[in-house]
Formats: sequence, structure tokens, C-alpha cells
Amino acid sequence: MLEIEPVAVIDLGTNTSRLLVTDGEGLDMRVNRITGLGRGLQQTGSLSADAVIRVLEAIGEFKEIIDANGAEKVRAIATSAARDARNRSDLFAPAAQILGQEIELLPGEEEARYGFVGATMGLETSNGPFLVVDIGGGSTEFSYGSEIAELFRSVDMGAVRYFEKYLQTDPPKPEELSAAIQVARLHLDDIDREQASMGKAPTLVAVAGTATTIAAVELGLDPYDRAVVDGFRLTRSAAEDVFRTLATEPMKDRIHNPGLEEARADVIVAGCCILVAIMRHWEFDYALVKESDLLDGIAKELLEVS
Repeated sequence: MLEIEPVAVIDLGTNTSRLLVTDGEGLDMRVNRITGLGRGLQQTGSLSADAVIRVLEAIGEFKEIIDANGAEKVRAIATSAARDARNRSDLFAPAAQILGQEIELLPGEEEARYGFVGATMGLETSNGPFLVVDIGGGSTEFSYGSEIAELFRSVDMGAVRYFEKYLQTDPPKPEELSAAIQVARLHLDDIDREQASMGKAPTLVAVAGTATTIAAVELGLDPYDRAVVDGFRLTRSAAEDVFRTLATEPMKDRIHNPGLEEARADVIVAGCCILVAIMRHWEFDYALVKESDLLDGIAKELLEVS
């Protein structure tokens, strides 16, 4: 029997740096580090030196894991924060030295397309078309289809971006929350005008840290259990309840919610604003929360061409 060589995917996101090493069968190793690459980007237009150092440290850790697992086919991508930053070379050059290969700046539309592939793995196409929503730190990717992504779009709204732009107080004031939700819904209005099918999908699939964290808080998971979160049906009323709870608590209290990672506690309310806006706007009764996403979509492609 031919042995399948493992592949590795690195995603340098606005809030989180992530690694997946997989052979598509038994090996499935995932490492997440909240590195805050996009922190402060709204104000300065540049990646901070501290954020770059945090990401480089994570890449060094990832490189050791990749080598230890014998993954020779590696793809490293950077998303929203790197797309926006005028000094992304400050990260890309030293990162390439550590990793031994170039970092790829992934366009938002490609991010959405790969996210759809990962999120819909194992889903029955009869339940589609699906609207896959990937709420990241700097952008939200939308992709729509049954077997493949027929429509995709990347919008500049994300948990870190909205936290820094709209939520200035602790806890946020009602008018700050309303502003964040209203701006999100204006983006959704644009989608209605230009890609109306998206909002008419029968099944909403939500991936990435905002969705999985809201699910974990609703479930009261401590410690976090990926297997429990994957496939969880997060109702709109449950999402609204979690939103109200987290948005009305100051940080010192919010961090004690089971299922909420402390390093994500400041930006999670902004992420809630985006998910709640989506569910309200298109009147989704629930979101199917999935753990597989962009990383899995890219890994699948790497394995197919191995």
C-alpha cells in the first residue's frame, strides 16, 4: 500500500497564526497561536514590530513541527492583515528565512474559495446550497454553492478590525454595538444587490474563531473540545444570548466564561456583532459550526497533487 506523504499548511491571519499537518487519514495535527498580527493596523496602516515578532516565533514553532512530521509539501499563506499592511515585507522576508520558502499573499476571493472546500467536507450536498461564512480578524469571506463555490466574496469586516474601529469602551456602549452591526448590514446589503443568491441559501455554515468560540461559550466547554464544536447547530437565539452576555460584561468578568479563550476575549464581541448581523439580516434560524475551513481546503488540494 502506497504511503501518503503528509502536507502542511500555515495561515498567518489577522488575529491567529495556525498550522495544519495532515496526511488526509490518521494524521491531523493542528496548532493555533493568537499572535495579533493585525493589532493596531487600523490606526497605523502597518504591522507592529511586536506583532511581527510574535508571528515569527510561531512560525519557528511550526517549522519544528513540520520537520518532525516529515511534511515536505508546505504552503504558507497570509491573509487580511498582510493584504492591508504597507510593511508586510517586514514579516515576509524573515518568515521566509525561517520557513525556507516564500509566504504567499492570498487574495480574499481565493481565501473564500478554499474556505468553502474545507467547510463543506462531509456535508450532504442535498442540504445545499450552502453559504459558508468565515469571520476572521480583518475580513469576512462569503462563499456559496453546493459542490463547489459558485459565488465568493471577501469583505473588510472582521473581529479585530471592528473592535479597533467601533468598540472603544469596556464594556461596549449600546451605540457602539449598534454602529458595528449597522455597518455590517450595509455590507450585506451590497451582497444582496450584487450576489443575491448568497442570502437565500438554505444552510448557513460558520467557520473560524468567532463562530467556534460562540459555540463553545454556548456549550460551556472547559476545556475546549474540537469534536463537540464541529457540527454544532448554533441557533440564532443562542447566538443572540451569547452576544448579550459577552457584550454587557467588562473584560475582567468576560474572561471567566467557559469556552472563551482569554486572548480572544477583547475582540469576541466585535465578532459576535458580525455573526449576529448575518443571521438577523438573512433570517437564518441556525448556523452549522464547522471546525474544518481554509486550512483543510488548501491541504486537500496539496494532497490531491501529491
